Amino acid sequence: MAKTNGGTRMDGAKRIYVADDDGNIRQIIKTFLESDGFEVEDFPTGDLLLQRFLERECDLVILDVMMPGSSGFEVCTELRKTSTVPIIMLTARDSETDYAMGLGLGSDDYITKPFSAMSLVMRVRAIFRRIDFESQKRAAPVAVTAGGLTLDEPARHILRGRVPLSLTPTEYELLKYLMLHAEQAVSREELLNQVWGFGTAVETRATDDTVRRLRQKLDGCGVAIEAVWGYGFRLTADGGKP
Repeated sequence: MAKTNGGTRMDGAKRIYVADDDGNIRQIIKTFLESDGFEVEDFPTGDLLLQRFLERECDLVILDVMMPGSSGFEVCTELRKTSTVPIIMLTARDSETDYAMGLGLGSDDYITKPFSAMSLVMRVRAIFRRIDFESQKRAAPVAVTAGGLTLDEPARHILRGRVPLSLTPTEYELLKYLMLHAEQAVSREELLNQVWGFGTAVETRATDDTVRRLRQKLDGCGVAIEAVWGYGFRLTADGGKP
């Protein structure tokens, strides 16, 4: 039986769980993902997906927001209590509040219905591509530090002292990129290309919401993510003690 190992199955296949109360949408998503080589299990409710995840973890979760029982937001919250598995949210609503809530709870991407199934597949590929690229690195890089943070690339951790920060894959990639370019202004477009892998195909507000979430987690770490007006962000030492 294949086992998970840091979110990636040892046999190389990626397992994806999909929850949506619309059977047609589930079938379309499942068909496209399976045709791309992924193993897919689908569920009509988020509660069933969560129950399955607790029995057997997967490599990526796709959640509809509005479902019978627990909403996608509630399931995302529960998953984030114990796991950093990548999460993509699907919603028929396109409000700033919903978008900010989804990313604020720890999802890695947010797609508004109706959407192109191929576009969803491309976003899934991008998430796995950056995770696999990092996991394939074997040689330990030169140590990178910023304030009270240390980047441990082989383990895919960013340490506060000796304790790893609890980061989602997207949070890790964004913070790592800012650490590698500490004290430099990095544009939103550059972050979208390097972290999400889509450039302008991903909403630029994704960077803002992920940065907002990171700022909360970096409190007391001796660094700050500063906004560069009209451009992007810069990681700087904030003078605080880690």
